Amino acid sequence: MRRVVSLVPSITESLFDLGFGDIVVGITDYCIYPAESLAHLPRIGGTKNPRLDEIMALKPEVVFANQEENTQAAVTGLRAAGVNVIVHFPVTVEQAVADLASLAALFGSAAAQAQVAQLSSQVAAARQQVADEPLPVFVPVWYEAGPPQWWMTFNQHTFTHDVLALCGFASVFAARERRYPLAADLGQGAAKPAEGRDTRYPRVTAAEIAAAGPQAALLPSEPYAFSEDDAQQLANALDGHLPADRIRLVDGSLLTWPGTRIGKTIPTLQALAASLGQ
Repeated sequence: MRRVVSLVPSITESLFDLGFGDIVVGITDYCIYPAESLAHLPRIGGTKNPRLDEIMALKPEVVFANQEENTQAAVTGLRAAGVNVIVHFPVTVEQAVADLASLAALFGSAAAQAQVAQLSSQVAAARQQVADEPLPVFVPVWYEAGPPQWWMTFNQHTFTHDVLALCGFASVFAARERRYPLAADLGQGAAKPAEGRDTRYPRVTAAEIAAAGPQAALLPSEPYAFSEDDAQQLANALDGHLPADRIRLVDGSLLTWPGTRIGKTIPTLQALAASLGQ
């Protein structure tokens, strides 16, 4: 197999990390790592709106996609054109490592398989080290200034939740499901049946965040690019329930990229949990 297109930034990085960079022939506008290796590669649009005609022109033998990041329409369109599309959707760190193992096996690389095995051992060791009392934390993934003002977060059925749990944190909204419509989600109206819609990303108010009692908050750089101003805004909205020095900006890829980046995520977030827990 000599021609691969990646529609997922974390897979792009993983392909290069595992030694398969020379077979990548197309990437998305949001693929940024490894930066020094991507300048020459064709970019075929965003993760939500890839240009299928340009992908087809690259004559890929396989296209890698993610169920959460890419649209069903794009996957269906490519498959209808005869392209082999492999779709990943890990919701735990172990599932993400298993996806990497399947990728290494697909290309028949013993070196890549050994690298993934080492990562698997790192994850297993981290899982054994998880504290009996993890640090309660609030982590938003989106923000609307309103009115009404709200933050979007995630529950226990997501990769980000498991990453945090692996590294010593406990998301305070692990059991919270998204309600429809928005007014119901914010506790201002009656909820309607979800009817198959995604309930993993609830929207919460400052009052609900304060009531959940986080001892820290992590504001990631993606998908919403939180800033120092956003951190201060959250501290002001929580009105003393969480001091500003307990709100930290973090690299969003550490929380949301299910690939080889996990190897960097574990020590970084473990250290952050330890420092915040002191």
